[in-house]
Amino acid sequence: MPIKYHHPVSLSLMSTDLPIDCTLETSGTLYQKDRFRFDLLVNQPDSPQSVAQEETTSAVETARSMLWLEISPARVIMSLQGSGRFCYRHFWEPGIYGLSRYWLNDSGGEIANAFRLRNYTRSLQLDGETLPEYLRIEYELWSGEVQMGNYILNLEVYR
Repeated sequence: MPIKYHHPVSLSLMSTDLPIDCTLETSGTLYQKDRFRFDLLVNQPDSPQSVAQEETTSAVETARSMLWLEISPARVIMSLQGSGRFCYRHFWEPGIYGLSRYWLNDSGGEIANAFRLRNYTRSLQLDGETLPEYLRIEYELWSGEVQMGNYILNLEVYR
């Protein structure tokens, strides 16, 4: 049975060449699978909606989203599922081209549209004595032969 810890977390994504810079401050549950492998489930705060949006939002769209990171020193997988229509899954491993998969669900929760991009992971840094405290991933995003930007993902797990 994995060991479970609850911690405040900060997750940020920024682009070094595009006007993208966003940060999520919330809480997360860290599961220690073994000495070097962890799962982190990040709580997504509810986003404010207008009254008109609330009236037209289906039960599938209001399902709480789950941001899930599978963390090890060699690779990181991040998934967003259950958020209604938009979902994604990223795979990062230093020095290789991984996949970033995005999909939209229809009102019944089935995949309606999907596409894949490649990402090249330039560096993956994981710090922490016994538990992950800091994660930094620097990567490029590609569609075929077209580079879609350079990105930095930072995760801090506060104790």
